[in-house]
Amino acid sequence: MQEEITIARSHVSRYLVGIDLGTTHTVVAYADLRTATEIQLFAIEQLIAPGAVAARPLLPSVRYHPVEGELAAADLQLPWIFTDPGQVAHVVLGELARERGARTPGRLVASAKSWLSHAGVDRTAPILPWGAAEGIAKVSPVAASASTLAYLRAAWNQRFPRQPLERQELVLTVPASFDEAGRALTVEAARLAGLPQLRLLEEPQAACYDWLHRHRAEVATALGESRLLLVCDVGGGTTDLTLIQIESGEAGPRLTRIGVGDHLMLGGDNMDLTLARTVETRLGGGRLNAAELSQLWQQCRGAKERLLALDAPERTSVTVLGGGTRLIGGARSAELSRAEVRALLVDGFLPPVGSAERPQGRRAAVVEFGLPYAADPAISRHLAAFLAQHADASRQALSERVLADHPPMPDAVLLNGGVFHGAALADRLLDILAGWRGEPLALLDNPEPDLAVARGAVAYGLARSGQGLRIGGGSARSYFLRVDGGGRQKQGVCLLPRGAEEGREIRLDRTFSLRLGAPVQFHLLSSTGDAVYPPGALVELDTEEFSPLPPIATVIESKTGVGEAQVQLTAQLTEVGTLEVDCVAVESALPGRWRLAFQVRGDTTALARLHPRFGDAATRLERFYGARAADVEQKEIKALRTDLERLLGQRETWETPLLRELFGVLWTGARRRRRSVDHERLWLSLAGYCLRPGFGYPLDDWRVGQLWTLYPQGVQYGRDAQVWAEWWTLWRRVAGGLDATAQAQLSDDLLLELRPLTGKAAKDKQPGIEDMARLAAVLERLPAARKVELGALLLARLERKGESSQLWWAVGRLGTRVPAYGSAHDVVSAATAAVWLERVLALDWKAVTPAAFAATLLARLSGDRERDLSEELRTQVMQRLRAAKAPMSWLRMMEEVFDLDEADAGRIFGEALPPGLKLVG
Repeated sequence: MQEEITIARSHVSRYLVGIDLGTTHTVVAYADLRTATEIQLFAIEQLIAPGAVAARPLLPSVRYHPVEGELAAADLQLPWIFTDPGQVAHVVLGELARERGARTPGRLVASAKSWLSHAGVDRTAPILPWGAAEGIAKVSPVAASASTLAYLRAAWNQRFPRQPLERQELVLTVPASFDEAGRALTVEAARLAGLPQLRLLEEPQAACYDWLHRHRAEVATALGESRLLLVCDVGGGTTDLTLIQIESGEAGPRLTRIGVGDHLMLGGDNMDLTLARTVETRLGGGRLNAAELSQLWQQCRGAKERLLALDAPERTSVTVLGGGTRLIGGARSAELSRAEVRALLVDGFLPPVGSAERPQGRRAAVVEFGLPYAADPAISRHLAAFLAQHADASRQALSERVLADHPPMPDAVLLNGGVFHGAALADRLLDILAGWRGEPLALLDNPEPDLAVARGAVAYGLARSGQGLRIGGGSARSYFLRVDGGGRQKQGVCLLPRGAEEGREIRLDRTFSLRLGAPVQFHLLSSTGDAVYPPGALVELDTEEFSPLPPIATVIESKTGVGEAQVQLTAQLTEVGTLEVDCVAVESALPGRWRLAFQVRGDTTALARLHPRFGDAATRLERFYGARAADVEQKEIKALRTDLERLLGQRETWETPLLRELFGVLWTGARRRRRSVDHERLWLSLAGYCLRPGFGYPLDDWRVGQLWTLYPQGVQYGRDAQVWAEWWTLWRRVAGGLDATAQAQLSDDLLLELRPLTGKAAKDKQPGIEDMARLAAVLERLPAARKVELGALLLARLERKGESSQLWWAVGRLGTRVPAYGSAHDVVSAATAAVWLERVLALDWKAVTPAAFAATLLARLSGDRERDLSEELRTQVMQRLRAAKAPMSWLRMMEEVFDLDEADAGRIFGEALPPGLKLVG
């Protein structure tokens, strides 16, 4: 993957700079473009002790937030002025930060790169250090990454003041498996650091480029007879897998990347955590909190490096210090031996398995420090699954070299990443691969895996200018855009032919009509057939030969307000498998270029089909909410829901595409909901039902954004209790699609509405309280402090006689340990949840039906010790659940981290989700 970020430069760069922004370390390499004969490392000056600065090839990718007065100004003096994008006073980066963080709990920000790929939190919110105590400054993952890059910029500019880093040719590496969000956030971090001009390159490719550059004088000889190269890059945060085909040619070998693995958060961090958990059981004093475990984690990282070294001692000790006045007296130590560390890491992460084995179980990821690590730590199983996924491409690359009784396996391997400093780990992986293949693989040398990616980034830049081999990645498929052929026969236009090169834009010599300002949906298909169609060719789509890809939907906005525009299509394939399609306006009066990005990797899905009676259902809705006011009797509109079910089947069976299309019809008639109290009540009910849960389907954010414009208008028939009930239910159903600002506005109003009445009015039962409480409970984007306010109001209400017991469900939902769609950093504290749980445990669960599920939500295991309640409380809940004969899945929530089934997901949302809707994240 290579991604152009900027327009052409207005000056000539002197240096080509490669930056490996690693999970554990950051490395910079460069070449002088005037000579370009040698790739050099940029030694990074950093604090190695208070007041002591030294240049090191590796900059630890960590930052430390010292307590006020901990370090004097002289202790922090650098040869330059450093401005922290995270805006933390006296922040420390580099070696001194790592050393301080290993001795002081709760003040170290580590693994920021892993957080950039974690969709379960708001990566732009100040959430790190995870689990830090109140009063400790926090930064976002983006700001933490930006601070490392800003530090590099300052260090470089100090040494090369006439050639500032921001004016050089920059290549920044990212995991090959990073998704669009991870890459975009990496680019944003660079922008915040003052480095807006750069290219992105996959890390495994960078490691390969380093090898190619080091062997540039004898590449063909060094590759020998190898035809399929596996690059296995196991770094601090991820395991990154890539397959590269090697073909011989008259001009030398030709390399093409043919396979990239899925994002796998599994690496050195997991190994360090394994050791930390082992030591934790030996320290005494029970389970460590998140800050203490973070400190132990850093200690174990150092212990691992010492015990896996060639001159490793027999054993070493690790220590967790106390805090405050207990800094020394509270210290606890334990030992790790060389033999047990090697057994834990080699057998635990690279067990000798067969090539047919796959990652075990379908459990949710293992969470620690808020990060979702891979559930199965066996890298060997993930590798087997990856190779099986790309078996066809591998077989073609290897041709007749595949042994009859063995699956197609690479015949060469390049190992990269700090994990392979341990010879035992590298040897085990080579043994496993040799066993799968039936004979050893050729091992491409990589003497300095910590440095290879940064140097390879420079080598890639040199190769772009013709100084070295390029790694290609032409398309293995042809891609087509389905178009309306005007008849029964389905037709498609070829966007990219099979074998198209990455980065080459192709413009189709056809004109299309593009709808503006309204939802549009594009359907892609692919074919692995041998036929090569020229771009723009019109092809009849045979369903057996052409495989549909997930449809892509968007809204193309236009300032002109024009309903349609004549456009031509341009297309190109990036090296990570993203098909980029642009719509370019043909008419000069409508200047515009609109990007449509399709992700063509991953499983294909069948195109959704609407119900055959959808047209009749739409006509029925339009009778009541259409532009022409129909003469409708009151009893007729009351039967609307029954009529729709008669046409479409029971509404519980309506699938998501049908629901969203029905919402489109309802939205067109939104203004006509005011025709009568029944019109309004039914419109609110149906609109919310058709748009639930407000996310998870293309264009839901756009739909919910439209719907939110109705909130300031309120209801027309405010004296009708049922209308109000449907109003609050509508927003509860779509709450997951509302942004933080909208949810905050809702919570402001609910705080007023949910306050218990006083005086004589306190005796009256307030209508709609249950609906409002259920809405408040699902606003997961609220900060924890606001959730605590709402929970306190509900608990105050529950002290009164006659209050609905359903409010207990809302209390449990507000205090849930695992959000359904919100960010994990917004959950209420474990201490608050424990207080609420004590109230629930005091109830008679037979009399208060929602109590059992409320307790389940409050005590559910997240795997993150910062959020989880004590084992004693969870045990109490499990005992009560067994006595109440609760579903087994509720008990599992206490014991392990796993994905919910449809029934429990529906309980959490307050209503069953649409059939077939898969919510990820």
